[in-house]
Amino acid sequence: MAVDLLGGDQAPAVVVDGALRAAQADPSLHLTLVGPAEAADAVLAALDPADRQRITTAVTSSGTVRGAARAVAEGRADALVSAGDTGATVLSAARELGRWPGIRRPALAAVLPTVTGRLVLLDVGSNVDPDEKTLAMHARLGAAYASAVHNVNAPRVGMLTIGSEPGKGDRLRRNLPPLLTGQRLPAGARYAGLVEGNDVVLGTAADVVVTDGFTGNVLLKALETAYAVAEPFDQENLPPRAAVLLGVGGTVVVCHGAATGSDLAAGIAFAADLHRRASVAAIADLLRYSEVSHD
Repeated sequence: MAVDLLGGDQAPAVVVDGALRAAQADPSLHLTLVGPAEAADAVLAALDPADRQRITTAVTSSGTVRGAARAVAEGRADALVSAGDTGATVLSAARELGRWPGIRRPALAAVLPTVTGRLVLLDVGSNVDPDEKTLAMHARLGAAYASAVHNVNAPRVGMLTIGSEPGKGDRLRRNLPPLLTGQRLPAGARYAGLVEGNDVVLGTAADVVVTDGFTGNVLLKALETAYAVAEPFDQENLPPRAAVLLGVGGTVVVCHGAATGSDLAAGIAFAADLHRRASVAAIADLLRYSEVSHD
């Protein structure tokens, strides 16, 4: 895993803490730490000598997320993890790893616990002002992700708005349903209609919820805070507070800027799991197959 040591509000200390936690929890994990030499040395110094061979460093004082993305592009790492600026991470990943065919704007997808299971929410911060075609493509990405990673059979895709009645919402939401209804979604997914915020918590109306990055980010942070304060769910089994970037040619996981060491460790473990399961390739294959079938 290529870890951006300068990503995050409390970097590099919190990233060093997260990297240590991840390395100690997973003996088979190898990390490439991208950042200043002193931060990388702090991780190495805290590890047992026998574990230090699993840690390499890529020393740089600037452009750490770009350096981490380049490490993945050049095959020196299998995934990128950063808690840095979302825009810079998305741009670096797109430039270094390339976008999938037909993807203009990659999407950040997060997983939320629901009363009935888990739900994929996207976009959660990559595109704050998308158009209808972008959200329609994100619906395809979310459906493929739910199927490939969470084994959801024929995912139900809903669009977040302020009411479930037809015509609710702003111009973007009013124009989008015909596009979603008319397109072929991957993995046998189907458009389930308009959903509201309470549907995201209940999970009974949809397996995938599509929205713009501004609304998605606000909703994600509000729900994560509610989970932590009210504890409505089993805290030990909550999904990681991290999102995967869908639509680029590699595994990229983005953590919150305010991530803790525990959050960073969970994000690194999440990225490792996605890589080991070849999840990104599986999602791309589902998209490609659905496009060929539709043609």
